[in-house]
Amino acid sequence: MEDIHSTQTESKSALCHLQSSQTQQQNCSHSKDTTPTPRVFPSSKWVKLNVGGKTFITTLSTLVNKEPDSMLSRMFSQDGAMNPSDLDEHGAYLIDRSPHYFEPIMNYLRHGQLIYDSNLNVEGILEEARFFGVYSLIPQLEAQLNVANESLDDVPLTRRDVIKALIQTSHISEIRFQGVNLAGADLRKLDFRNINFKYACLQRCNLSHANLTYCCLERTDLAYANLECSQLVSVKGLCANMEGANLRGCNFEDPTGVRTNLEGVNLKGACLEGSNMAGVNLRVANLKNANMKNCNLRAAVLAGADLERCNLSGSDLQEANLRGANLKDAELELMVTPLHMAQAIR
Repeated sequence: MEDIHSTQTESKSALCHLQSSQTQQQNCSHSKDTTPTPRVFPSSKWVKLNVGGKTFITTLSTLVNKEPDSMLSRMFSQDGAMNPSDLDEHGAYLIDRSPHYFEPIMNYLRHGQLIYDSNLNVEGILEEARFFGVYSLIPQLEAQLNVANESLDDVPLTRRDVIKALIQTSHISEIRFQGVNLAGADLRKLDFRNINFKYACLQRCNLSHANLTYCCLERTDLAYANLECSQLVSVKGLCANMEGANLRGCNFEDPTGVRTNLEGVNLKGACLEGSNMAGVNLRVANLKNANMKNCNLRAAVLAGADLERCNLSGSDLQEANLRGANLKDAELELMVTPLHMAQAIR
């Protein structure tokens, strides 16, 4: 009996030892094998993406094959270059981006065509393409953005656009409207003091009764614009184009003595009747066929100006400088100071 009992005890001890050894081997195996199992995504598997709260459903082949170097491809490729993001309650991968601008990116990956709604900003889609690394789409978007910007340059600003800029800036600050297109705009009675309109297009715009004091109108295109009764005190209008413009009853004289500079300006066929142009610099200006009846041109500089067929009837040219001016067929009737004018011509 003792031998049988001893044999049973030894058997139990050996079994426990074997179980303990197996447990240790398993634990050792688990501790050593820390490499995650590679993910295997079938190409036909459907994937849910939650982009900014909107769910998109697509296949892995769409995400991986079209743009293999994109962020989405690296997130869901079999090599696991990037881990997918967290999942929402419906099992969709969360991506914190705008769904509106992501949708054209998604459609491009599906069929290779850039299609988007007209109300979407191309710049926003371009930003998403750069973020997700869809590099083949970026040149197309940049080209469309350039075309859109060029077309915007051809669209004139409206009265509303101009007023918005004016109310946001003090009248003593210089607002830069340099090179802008304001053709045909209704800008009546607005305060444009100190505005920089250099190279701007103001063709046929309505600036009647506007205050343009101290404005820069250098090389500005004001052809056939209406500036009737506007304030043009001390403006800088070097080589501006004012052909056919209506400047009837305008005031150019600065009481502080600062001269308005319109040197080389084109006033061909313009109407300046009744304007106060005392001291204005109109050197080598083109005043062919201009209507300058009853103008105050005291101490004005008209040296080298082309006054051919210009109507100067009733104008005051006292102390005006007309040296080298072309007065061929100019109308000089009812001059306020005809004797002084004649001396100036000599």
